Amino acid sequence: MMKTTQYLAKIVQELSQTAALISDSETEKLVDQILESKKVFVAGAGRSGFMAKSFVMRMMHMGIDAYAVGETVTANLEKGDLLVIGSGSGETKTLGAIAEKAKSLGGVVAAVTISPQSTIGKLADITIELPGVTKDQSEGNYNTIQPMGSLFEQSTLLFYDALILRCMEKKGLDSNKMYGKHANLE
Repeated sequence: MMKTTQYLAKIVQELSQTAALISDSETEKLVDQILESKKVFVAGAGRSGFMAKSFVMRMMHMGIDAYAVGETVTANLEKGDLLVIGSGSGETKTLGAIAEKAKSLGGVVAAVTISPQSTIGKLADITIELPGVTKDQSEGNYNTIQPMGSLFEQSTLLFYDALILRCMEKKGLDSNKMYGKHANLE
């Protein structure tokens, strides 16, 4: 029987091994697209959706016009805008429909997924393959002690934070400059 801190150490070990498995060239395409797009939309279902919202929040702190799909204050997607979809399986029906709609409107679609050959992965203009297993553990490219899609979801959050750091670098921003856009009515 393991202690909680031993489980934590194993989770951190799994996460530390994922970075080397992510494509730098596709990641750089995504960074450039984020910075070139007039608006950026991010979508995900379940826990992946929570990670998407945290990514949108950080982009807002950088001054990027960013939205979480499905919120009442989400703007309209126009030609050339970017949609980032986080989906482990790449087969979530609602997210697939959103990707198809974005493509039909002339949007650029990026998929952050375990399964680049999935429906959403094939629709995407930019595909970032993250290590993990799907929530039903039927697909995946990585062994994990964690349940369901936890490794993918954690990797997604950390990947989004790494994207933010790269965008900050390219825009010449630091935390002090970004703090000026932090919520102040709390």
